[in-house]
Amino acid sequence: MPATVNADECSGCGTCVDECPNDAITLDEEKGIAIVDNDECVECGACEEACPNQAIKVEE
Repeated sequence: MPATVNADECSGCGTCVDECPNDAITLDEEKGIAIVDNDECVECGACEEACPNQAIKVEE
């Protein structure tokens, strides 16, 4: 299952964007949160490990 973002916890810092090897995450500047492209996400978990707020999860 692709990564999911908890909008209440996401600060929009962009750390997950920088860590994603597939460029599957972008920042929605209007909402100030990370957005995951489910078609591009390879479920590697790099974003989950990098997030300082634990706002992004990769579920099995």
